[in-house]
Amino acid sequence: MDWINILSNWAIPVMIAFIPLYASFKKVPVYESFVDGAKDGFSTAIGIIPHLVGMMVAISVFRASGALEFFTGWLSPLLARLSVPSEVLPLGILRPLTGTGSLAFTTDLIKTYGPDSMIGRIASTIQGSTDTTLYVLTVYFGAVGIRNGRYALKVGLFSDIVGFIAAIAVCLLLFG
Repeated sequence: MDWINILSNWAIPVMIAFIPLYASFKKVPVYESFVDGAKDGFSTAIGIIPHLVGMMVAISVFRASGALEFFTGWLSPLLARLSVPSEVLPLGILRPLTGTGSLAFTTDLIKTYGPDSMIGRIASTIQGSTDTTLYVLTVYFGAVGIRNGRYALKVGLFSDIVGFIAAIAVCLLLFG
C-alpha cells in the first residue's frame, strides 16, 4: 500500500511538470496556448451563468414550495413495505438536482444516524451510484449550446433511478 500513497502524492506534480516540458519539446507555445485556453474558459463560464441561475432558482422553488416533502410523504408508505428507510428518499430526489444539496443532506443523515448505520450506508452508496443529472445537462449542454436535451434527460434520470434502486438493494443485501 505504500507505493499507492507514493504514486498518489506524486501523480499530479509529475503531470504538471511533464505537460509543459512535453509541449516545449513538441515546439508548442505553452504560455500562449494557456492564455488562449483561459480566454475560452472565461467566455464559457460567462455563457453558462444564466443556465446555472435558472437551475438554482428551480431547485430553490422546488424545496421552498414543499414539493420535496410532498413526494417524500407520498412515497414513504411504499418504501416502508419494501423495508427501505424513508429517510433516504429525499436524497434520491435531490441527487439529480443538486450535488451540493444532496451532499449536505447525506452529511446530515450520517451525523444523525452514523456512518455505519443502514441509512448512512445507503446514503453514501446513493451518492456514489447516482449523478447530478440536471446540473450536468445544464452546465455541459449550456456550455456548448445544445438546446434539445430531452433524450439525454430521459436517459440520465432513468440511470439515476436505477442507481438509486441498486444502491438500496445492494446495501440491504450486504448489510441487511
